Amino acid sequence: MTGILDAALCRYQRHSTTILRITVGLVFVGFGVMKFVPDASPAEDVASRTMDVLAFGLVPPGATRPLLALFETAIGVGLITGFLLRVVLAAFFLHMGGVFAALLILPDEMWNGQLPTLEGQYIIKNVVLIAACLTVAAEESRHTTVVTPRRRHAREDEPRPVREPGSGLVRDPGPRPLCDPGPHLAARKPGTRATRASREPS
Repeated sequence: MTGILDAALCRYQRHSTTILRITVGLVFVGFGVMKFVPDASPAEDVASRTMDVLAFGLVPPGATRPLLALFETAIGVGLITGFLLRVVLAAFFLHMGGVFAALLILPDEMWNGQLPTLEGQYIIKNVVLIAACLTVAAEESRHTTVVTPRRRHAREDEPRPVREPGSGLVRDPGPRPLCDPGPHLAARKPGTRATRASREPS
């Protein structure tokens, strides 16, 4: 039973960041679509007043809710599809900065003494979404890092060293995931010969 669970977790590990990205995107699409309907979102009033303060009152009152709805929905669609992901992630973190600003801009609604109100808790829980998108951003950065072509490897899918931007240093990408240790880490029985891949220098 443990082996079946480990195999299932290994399969999930290969797609875990993608699943995380899509689920956060679905949450954003849901919250964004609700804001298109007046009074459908419980956070509509707080979000609109916070945006009004951050925009210095330059956004017309009737346009605040639709703009927020469009912005959140666009972020959600971008996370789900992965299209222009770096731009979408930048918009996400910018949006989260505005969301958490409400804790300072609207203290009467956000705090009951030293404890957060229900609205404050609604905002603070977004730290989970931030952590999720930080993981997605780290994975996206790892995939787009320039790889040096000078070193040959025993296997095409082995981790390759990457060159630090702006320097001549080569950084090792770190160990393989435990689910895929590679032939050079596989245990061999006493008396058996090493495979060609395990004999070649990494």
